[in-house]
Amino acid sequence: MDPAADRAVDLAALREEYARGGLDLPDLEPDPVDMFARWMRDAVEAGMYEPNAMVLSTATPDGVPSSRMVLLKGVDAAGFVFFTNHASRKGDELAANPRCALLLPWHPVERQVRIEGTAAQLPREEVEAYFRSRPRGAQLGAWASRQSSVVPSRATLAADFARVEERFPDEVDVPEHWGGYRVRHEVVEFWQGRPSRMHDRLVYRRDGERWSVERLAP
Repeated sequence: MDPAADRAVDLAALREEYARGGLDLPDLEPDPVDMFARWMRDAVEAGMYEPNAMVLSTATPDGVPSSRMVLLKGVDAAGFVFFTNHASRKGDELAANPRCALLLPWHPVERQVRIEGTAAQLPREEVEAYFRSRPRGAQLGAWASRQSSVVPSRATLAADFARVEERFPDEVDVPEHWGGYRVRHEVVEFWQGRPSRMHDRLVYRRDGERWSVERLAP
């Protein structure tokens, strides 16, 4: 008998019954950004850990997908904002194919928000303003990490960080390779868990300057 089998988690048996609430058309705000703001407030008030953590999915021009977690750092009528290294894998993929998707998985409140749209780089003045607000360590890390590249060891990363600390003893310059994106939302889905897997899925779709809303089967 395989000893590993005794330690394996029975994934098929893991399940939760969702029963915290429901979502119907009268519950929605007219604009998806206003609805998102309401749900974000709920997530923050529920004490969730990093409620602004979201999955960013990108794809190469020939359709090879990749996903990773990033932090939502702003949202308004123009879109959803995050910051990263433009020379990373996600930066390369967004440069070649700006279509992307975002997912905020709010498990403690049995909710998800899914966003589909097109990413565009932020103006440099917005990037610089946000970079100045970051802790010094995060500023130095933007210089020290050649994001998505292969490194031989953790010691190499530490040495690179030390060199950057020495280079910038005071104010840290904004790297040219570092910036932000605004995802112009075309589709925004609000998902609320319900019993028996009969979840509520209400979707806003951009229709010119207006939004249409429809319900999807779970």
